[in-house]
Amino acid sequence: MPESSSQDPPPPTSPSTNYGQFVVDVLGRMTRTSGRIDQRILRRCIGLASSYLVTDVTMNAEEGMKTWRAGFNRLVDVMVALHTRQELEVETVSTASQACSECWSVAGSWREMDECREGVKAIATRLKGLLDANGKTYRGHAIYAPY
Repeated sequence: MPESSSQDPPPPTSPSTNYGQFVVDVLGRMTRTSGRIDQRILRRCIGLASSYLVTDVTMNAEEGMKTWRAGFNRLVDVMVALHTRQELEVETVSTASQACSECWSVAGSWREMDECREGVKAIATRLKGLLDANGKTYRGHAIYAPY
């Protein structure tokens, strides 16, 4: 096998992930094909939040936190709109609560992600605003609570 020289190009790198773009693509495809929000698909997107937190931040240290936060915030925007229209499902709220909990744990696992916890806290605060006055239920139904 020939030795590589300093003239050889670097090995190809994988493109960075971008949760914000992923969310825009999925929501766009969903509304173009059916004209409505399928909450089963919405929950799947929300359930990927912690994975995208890791990949967005580790693959793009400069912009990863922004792309992840943009994606999760866009999903919460959709949830708020569904809530306003009385269409938000309890399971979707519960999935979002679980995703926040997972993201909080992930962000606390690496020192480099400490600032991500502020993003998780901001999203969790928005979600909490959708809950019943007791802060533990949504429309009278229990939702996921980490403790």
